[in-house]
Amino acid sequence: MDKKIIPAIIAKDQKELDEKLLKVIDYVDIVQLDVMDNIFVTNTSLLFDFLLKETNCHYEAHLMVEDPQDWIDKNIEKVDTVLVHFESNYDPEKIKDYVKKHGKRFGFVLNPETSVKKIEKYIDDIDQVLVMTVKPGFYGSPFLPDMVEKITKLRELKPGLDIEVDGGITDKTIGLVDRAGANMFVSGSYIVKSNNVEQSVNKLKQIVEI
Repeated sequence: MDKKIIPAIIAKDQKELDEKLLKVIDYVDIVQLDVMDNIFVTNTSLLFDFLLKETNCHYEAHLMVEDPQDWIDKNIEKVDTVLVHFESNYDPEKIKDYVKKHGKRFGFVLNPETSVKKIEKYIDDIDQVLVMTVKPGFYGSPFLPDMVEKITKLRELKPGLDIEVDGGITDKTIGLVDRAGANMFVSGSYIVKSNNVEQSVNKLKQIVEI
């Protein structure tokens, strides 16, 4: 199973988005766009009519919003993968089918308090699951080691599933989630705020043996 290092981008406007994308796109295969509405989480990001740079990278949208369908309707053609929080306000079956009908990858996101059992019945119809290892909304939140057990359960439940982790992923924590069974590693501040992005990405790759 392929392992991927994925920088997470928070941006309030097009200028900030462009600057952060230029900083990371040469060193990774996937970029995560963090979308926040200041309702589901207390921060805002990518709520404007944004443009994405032409690149070989895939783009995935992590929707930390109360109404994911509205954002998807406006932006689905811009991204390759849509990740929605299971705790948001929508019909899981309908939104999953809508995204897949558009030829995009789809996954659920689980906040720290949300059990794997909540998504078990959908597990064979989705492409990935994103496990939050912090409370979502900001760069630099502290890693929650209790979430490691959730990763292990998901891997046992579906061995071929893409399991992504997001939150507090650094050179100190990535080995722990790798051993638990994750194969996609989202890192926000460790990569995006680094003075040497290439070096930071390579260090994480080295630890998980990419």
